[in-house]
Amino acid sequence: MNAAFLKIKNFFSLINRGILKVSDWMFQSFRVALVFGVVLYAVGIGWLFFYSDKVSLDDHTVLVMDLKGVLVEESPGGLRDKVIGEIQGNASDTVRLRDVVMTFELAAKDKHIDKVLLKLDDFQGGGLVSLREAASAIEKFKASGKQVVAWSAVYDQRQYYLAAHATQVLSHPMGGVLIEGLGRSRNYYKDALDKLGIKANLIRVGQFKSAGEPFVLNAPSQQALKAEAHVYDALWSLYTGGVEKARNLPSGSIVQNLNKLPDALISAKGNAAQLALDWKWLDGVQTFESLRETLMKDVGKDEDIESFRQVSWKDYLISEVKKVKGDHIAIVVAEGEIGDGRAPAGKIGGISTSERIRKAAEDKNVKAIVLRVNSPGGSVLGSELIRDQLQIAKDKGKPIVVSMANLAASGGYWISMASDLIIADPATITGSIGVFAMLPTGEGLMSKIGVNTGGYQTSWLAGAYDPRKALDPRMQSLVQSSIEHIYSDFIGKVSQTRKLELAKVDDLAQGRIWTGAQAADHKLIDRLGSFSDAVEEARALVSKLDGAKSSDKELPIKYVGPKTSSLERFAQKFMGQMGWIASDSMTVPSWRVLSGHSGPDVLLLNTLGQDLMWLQAVIEKKRPFGAVAHCLCNVSP
Repeated sequence: MNAAFLKIKNFFSLINRGILKVSDWMFQSFRVALVFGVVLYAVGIGWLFFYSDKVSLDDHTVLVMDLKGVLVEESPGGLRDKVIGEIQGNASDTVRLRDVVMTFELAAKDKHIDKVLLKLDDFQGGGLVSLREAASAIEKFKASGKQVVAWSAVYDQRQYYLAAHATQVLSHPMGGVLIEGLGRSRNYYKDALDKLGIKANLIRVGQFKSAGEPFVLNAPSQQALKAEAHVYDALWSLYTGGVEKARNLPSGSIVQNLNKLPDALISAKGNAAQLALDWKWLDGVQTFESLRETLMKDVGKDEDIESFRQVSWKDYLISEVKKVKGDHIAIVVAEGEIGDGRAPAGKIGGISTSERIRKAAEDKNVKAIVLRVNSPGGSVLGSELIRDQLQIAKDKGKPIVVSMANLAASGGYWISMASDLIIADPATITGSIGVFAMLPTGEGLMSKIGVNTGGYQTSWLAGAYDPRKALDPRMQSLVQSSIEHIYSDFIGKVSQTRKLELAKVDDLAQGRIWTGAQAADHKLIDRLGSFSDAVEEARALVSKLDGAKSSDKELPIKYVGPKTSSLERFAQKFMGQMGWIASDSMTVPSWRVLSGHSGPDVLLLNTLGQDLMWLQAVIEKKRPFGAVAHCLCNVSP
């Protein structure tokens, strides 16, 4: 028995020693692998910072600009938002306008770049101003003697505006071009709210201030329709005129063709691509594989990738952009909704955006500030914090130039007033000088479900606004007085800064929107122009301030971004090298004219969700006197 026991004991001892030896071997191997991994990591970091930015180009290289996402001034959110979006599988792509423009500018001077392939399948468009500035960059690139080839399986209206400016516009044989026009339809909730027993209690100043109308009416007011028609018709003329000029088409031909579209498509036997060829909207039809073969014959083949000689536009941009040092023009981007406090990139915070302006104003190397505004407005307090900070910078002697992008309305116009010069594109939507507040109450709903509300307050004001009860008339009077005061302050500032009679400003205000061209006619802005024009004006103001007719050296521009940690900056750079660029800065209201492929149920839920989220944001304002300078005036389906 003892012998058998010893044998068993020895057997397990042997197994145990074997396990220990294997474990020790595995541990040693792990340590070696760990050390090896650390070395590789260190080498990788060194490569990342010292070598990966260097892109070596051969002659006759095609710059591939595969644009994915919405065209914006600043990408929304920060690194954290990007990571969470990736994890949840709903990360949204964006394309920064300045990156597109800079890429074309650099490539125009690069002897290695023969042509650009503009691939637009996943491009989701943007505001008309953004599209016009990107198109202008394409035209300047072409002026250098180089070509741009645009390709998409099928072009929607937004994609086609850029494509039309290419040297050659190609589509898949089963594709084509879909141009529809401009306009939008909004949901109106009065009947629905009445059935629920909810009252919106809209308080406003300005007969054209239509932002709150969907909650108090069942259809758009005549004033809203008049204002929108005045703007939309002007924008449509800019769109069609821009395409016709780029494609050398007769003036008015796009509208004429759309009017005869049903019969024309029947004559083309339903072949949309052939119809686009007949109308000269396309130069040819070609599969992408066929185009790839054509480019290999034109510029040569890269054996490593089995395709034509090419470089990605993001890799190229990272490689070519140089860090700005010394004297420069600071660019502060104000994009998105305006809130009171701090906001991530892609939104405007009264405090955080003011800090960017203060940072630029206190920097001795900053000789002027260009504020790029792309906002429908929002909080009056947040707007005033930003305007006041700009005024402080201006009083300190820093020239301030405002460049209006797609939208600079209501609060977006408010923050533009403290400047030496306001420049807008003809397609900018601006104005909407008006104020409103909304205090929704659900006393009818509470009654329907048999719920009563009661309690003790030390003063009438403590319970004057309770969403469960009818609005106290005294509270309504207070808010009305506050709104009228803010409106008076708003038009007073416009009168002072624009040097217009107060009565004239009041007539132009009333919440009415204008295009940039119309605003220029009414002297609400100083001149029409692009972002580049605004930069040139800033340089001229600096030269004038220095007492020189022109500067010896052109001042470069540098963007003032949000605060980021060193870890975030490293991660953004690392992820950028991996083809996943986390840009620095709510999404810009996009100038969209297509409803997409969603069904009516999805479209209803989406618009309902957006409207109710906006209403919820109004309800959740902690200050009952909070007024809103907001323009729900982006051109949407």
